[in-house]
Amino acid sequence: MKQELILTCLLCLGVAASVTLPGCAAEPPRVPKKSRPSATQTAAPADGTLSLDRAIRLALMHNPQLQASGARKEAAAGRALQARAWPNPELELSVEDLPINRSRPAQSKNMLGISQAVPYPGKKKADREIGVADAAVGAAEWRLKRAELVKEVKIAYYQVQTAERSAAVAADLVKVADAAAAAAAKRNAAGEIALQEQLRAEIQLEQTKAEETDAAREAAVARQALALLLGRPDLSGTPLTAGPDEAGDLLLLRVAPSALLAGHPAMVAARARRDQAVATLRRAGLEPRPDVKVGVAGGRDEAANENLMEFRLTIPLPLFDRNQGKQHEAQAGVREADAGIAATQQALLAAWRAALARYNAAATQVAAHRERILPKSEQALRLVQTGFDEGKFGFIDLLDIQRTTAEARLAYQKKLFELNAARADLEAMAEPLPAN
Repeated sequence: MKQELILTCLLCLGVAASVTLPGCAAEPPRVPKKSRPSATQTAAPADGTLSLDRAIRLALMHNPQLQASGARKEAAAGRALQARAWPNPELELSVEDLPINRSRPAQSKNMLGISQAVPYPGKKKADREIGVADAAVGAAEWRLKRAELVKEVKIAYYQVQTAERSAAVAADLVKVADAAAAAAAKRNAAGEIALQEQLRAEIQLEQTKAEETDAAREAAVARQALALLLGRPDLSGTPLTAGPDEAGDLLLLRVAPSALLAGHPAMVAARARRDQAVATLRRAGLEPRPDVKVGVAGGRDEAANENLMEFRLTIPLPLFDRNQGKQHEAQAGVREADAGIAATQQALLAAWRAALARYNAAATQVAAHRERILPKSEQALRLVQTGFDEGKFGFIDLLDIQRTTAEARLAYQKKLFELNAARADLEAMAEPLPAN
């Protein structure tokens, strides 16, 4: 009976210790609830239009790829937090020489103690450095994904504008071709033109109708792509407000690219990976150093009727495993990270130069279309139209100049898109968003 009372007391003490020790009976982590945007953020604007700034805000709130990247960033932050924790202490209960025959007097030795593993000095510091670098990589990758998303939204927004303007040009061309076909039918009936000219006008009308259908389809596809980036398919039919940039003057072109790209998220991530590799190498060098395990226990020897105190010290002997393979792997990881920094810098500079060349070329072509090509084509159309009315030009000449004018307007819209797409590339590389 006395032995059972002692065992019961020891078990109660063990349960109480497990409850009171920090972290042993902690409340399970709660899954964070997904924050819902406010009604003012998700509601459609009062005028029923969608500006570029609002499109970017909607994409940052609803884009699933960005949300997945944010979850990976939080996971890396959790790993960094976990790397700071020491191993939990262990509660130990031992009963020795427990008599099998309950009729015999109690002869057992009962001990209750606690043991703690003490990492070798420097190991936990290296673990914390690895965790901090891992969190920095996750945050930088999230920033990079966010900057890329903003760029993609801008390009998709400009693509919708280009497609809709091209569709408007195609619709205008259909009206002109329809009027030309009707005029050709009347003149052929009056004997003023040959039948082949009327047939050519009718063929051009059918071609312009097909082009109008293709342009409308491309505009619908562009809108769906924009709505997909925004994560809001219900806004696929919302009219856009902001127009594309036609000036071709960007202030960031005057800044040295090396200064602009130094804070790019890709460079930040590359440097953080190197810090992580260096910390991993340091940790691999410390791995063979033994972690000491210390323990203390107290109890009672029932046979001798004495109280006992016990102290234990466990030191692993690194005789066979010197962790040389992990150290070699970590050294290769540092060299890989160094090469990654150089490769990232070269790739960013190459991408910057390519985008800069596209931007300058598109700006030159946009200016040429706006200042020379479009005015001349409109002037030529007016002259040929006047000459056709006066009988100086034939019907085929009028159809050709109408087609040429429409093609010049379409080419201008395409160059505008190239200009703004290149600008979005430059802004994404030169002005990364803050990590908040």
